[in-house]
Amino acid sequence: MTTPMKDYQSRISDPNSRKLGTFSYLPPMDAEQVRKQINYIVGRGWTPAIEHTEPPHASGHYWYMWKLPMFGETDVDRVIAEIEECRAANPAHHIRLIGYDNIAQTQGTSMVVHRAPITV
Repeated sequence: MTTPMKDYQSRISDPNSRKLGTFSYLPPMDAEQVRKQINYIVGRGWTPAIEHTEPPHASGHYWYMWKLPMFGETDVDRVIAEIEECRAANPAHHIRLIGYDNIAQTQGTSMVVHRAPITV
């Protein structure tokens, strides 16, 4: 017997239901899981970058870049510190982490690492 596909009730009319990329269909990551993802990014030689935006604009294509991408960064703790600094400066914003693959010239990965509370 096959398990039926799940319909994720994501609706424009319900901001709390909106999905923000592949990882957002999973339960939120805890600190250790975020650390493992950052370790994966730097382990592949990808460039970590942090972006943020207001929840109402999260489904748009433009997010604000937090500082410059962290070219050559291999220290997971420094990336975590930047995420926390961005979160402190923008407590009402969603924050995502991107791993830029400089060989393929594209994003290797992208995930929301902090989802701000949404007030309607």
